[in-house]
Amino acid sequence: MTLPGRGTTWVRTAGTGRPGLPTLVLLHGWTATAALNWMHAFEPLAREFHVVALDHRGHGRGIRPSSMRRFRLKDCADDVAALADALGIERVVPVGYSMGGPVATLTWRRHPDRVAGLVLCATSGHFAGSTGFRTADLAVRGGVLGVATALRTAPPLVRQRATEVIIERRRASGLPGWAIDEVSGNDPAALVEAYAELRAFDAAPWIGAIDVPAAVVVTTRDRLVPPARQRDLAAEIPGAAVWSVDGDHSACVSDPAAFVPALVSACRWVTRDA
Repeated sequence: MTLPGRGTTWVRTAGTGRPGLPTLVLLHGWTATAALNWMHAFEPLAREFHVVALDHRGHGRGIRPSSMRRFRLKDCADDVAALADALGIERVVPVGYSMGGPVATLTWRRHPDRVAGLVLCATSGHFAGSTGFRTADLAVRGGVLGVATALRTAPPLVRQRATEVIIERRRASGLPGWAIDEVSGNDPAALVEAYAELRAFDAAPWIGAIDVPAAVVVTTRDRLVPPARQRDLAAEIPGAAVWSVDGDHSACVSDPAAFVPALVSACRWVTRDA
């Protein structure tokens, strides 16, 4: 789907087609795609909601950041509003996982009239200093944006090799072939820029002003985004409800039996008055 003035992205939709159902926009995590992040959730959610999911910029088949414009979380948020415009949907419920959480809250901040509620999963209002993110530092201690610039301006063969390294790591983790195909479209420069954006993200000055129903799904054995930070996020949002999932950061994929029911319940709660 082409979003006017923004670029072309990949969009998945699901649902019964019944009119009047709330629309969820599923926002995936860093280095993933919509299909990878939400593969177990599409069908259960589609029984009760109209479901839309897109690949973020630089991820999968999402919009490709230009050589003159790096990956920014606020652009991802604006993409959500542009997608709603393109689909003729007045208000949506952003459902964000990990990096998708900042995209979801920024969608509310930048387009409050388009957001009916928020569901935030395995995420935080800030990521700097997290042990998990220090571990995921990609060995770019000389500066992530400098590395991104080098990747973006590198010869095609160098960029191809960087992508192959990412794919090889995914293959070593046991991902099936179709999943490898999904991540093969990731732009390595955009991934590094996205990581820098996450490290700099801090919603503390404005998160307490959220005025729509919100739910936080906490992954209680998460070593990437500490559960304490996830609970802090819930505490900072007025009236937010909390669901706990006994799983790690990959629970959406590795333990759908635990994660998906909590996700569906959280979405029901947020949309209960819709």
